[in-house]
Amino acid sequence: MKDKRVLIVSSEVVPYLPENELSTTSFETAKMIHSKGGQTRIFMPRFGLINERRHQLHEVIRLSGMNLVINDMDMPLIIKVASIPKERMQVYFIDNDEYFKRKALFSDEDNNLFEDNDERAIFFVKGVVETVKKLNWSPDIIHVNGWMASLLPLYIKEYYKDDPLFSNSKIVTSLYNTGYEGSLNDKFFEKIKFDNIDESKMKTISNPTYTNLLINAIENSDAVIKASEQLPNDLLEYLKTCEKPVLDYFPISEFDSAYTNFYLNKVLS
Repeated sequence: MKDKRVLIVSSEVVPYLPENELSTTSFETAKMIHSKGGQTRIFMPRFGLINERRHQLHEVIRLSGMNLVINDMDMPLIIKVASIPKERMQVYFIDNDEYFKRKALFSDEDNNLFEDNDERAIFFVKGVVETVKKLNWSPDIIHVNGWMASLLPLYIKEYYKDDPLFSNSKIVTSLYNTGYEGSLNDKFFEKIKFDNIDESKMKTISNPTYTNLLINAIENSDAVIKASEQLPNDLLEYLKTCEKPVLDYFPISEFDSAYTNFYLNKVLS
């Protein structure tokens, strides 16, 4: 993995959010790559639950300041950065007061999904790509973790398909058993269509359930990792028809060589 550039994009990463399979695996994947001489950039949303003072987040003025158009609305993009203690790894946070200031991740106190989760997901993936473009950092691998990052393969392959920075990037999507019940906003399809993305590439997310979002991510990825031991049955059924490289589940204590071999021999080969 020496000198390979890997962009880790995740909904959740420790130590900034509580430990769970998604947040821990995202962190451990970046740490493993870093330990083998690879270069990493980690991106996550700057949720209001994150303690900026304790984790020493600070705004990067040269990266902030642009507006992203989401469903015909200009939404300011704020970029913050922090370093994971002892690891010398930088984490970039995608922020916007309208979408991420609230003190919750994806649902309100009654456990109802936020109505704007669809726009938050679109804003997040666009913010990641625009920031990477400003950094002029061309990744060898883009590794997607968590449903809020799951639109990234679609946007890389369609919205940013003519951008030379990503022309040689390979996309890996990790699948977790951590999703949401029901569907996102019923205007979700139209909001993505606003970005002139080919409707034929969006069929699976006409009903934006958790599984359908992940299937769309797989459709636009180059390889897939089962990051949870248990996955939804309909997702497993889809994987049986998938002709892309799929890495079976490995617990974190054993995933070091498995992930490395998969990256080098299946994704980059």
